[in-house]
Amino acid sequence: MKTKMTAFYGMFLALALVAGYVERLIPINLGIPGVKLGLANIVTMVLLYTAGKRAAICVTAVRILLSGLLFGSGFAMVYSAAGAACSMLAMLVLKKTNQFSCTGVSVAGGVFHNVGQILVAMVVLETKALVYYLPVLIISGLGAGILIGLVSGWMIRRLEPVIRETLER
Repeated sequence: MKTKMTAFYGMFLALALVAGYVERLIPINLGIPGVKLGLANIVTMVLLYTAGKRAAICVTAVRILLSGLLFGSGFAMVYSAAGAACSMLAMLVLKKTNQFSCTGVSVAGGVFHNVGQILVAMVVLETKALVYYLPVLIISGLGAGILIGLVSGWMIRRLEPVIRETLER
């Protein structure tokens, strides 16, 4: 069983890394650093809804570490980790209430990811002025969250039976 779970997590980790790399190839320039789609979060959402919070947290944590080592820097890892922690916390809380759709949970994740990154940037750069970026980042988190939520919901509906069967074997 341990080997099967390692392979399962590894497959989703690989998917998340590829999605993150593909996203780096898509030029999005709104004049504010940090605005992106968050394609790797599709994998997080699918795991959260099909395999549970432990799988989603583990794969996300390792993805951030490996993405930072492969494609980014130490600072990129810190910002990503802070954003992911805030995002994951918000998504777990909303999902647990059973009052929000997959898209609603994703929107919260997108918005809180940006909030987490701004908070860390304010500490690192020792300035509160970065709070003025929040309205634009909240709007971008809202848009990305809707897109990721819709795609994730579609994928979850199609993959859930296969993933559940795989995990039960």
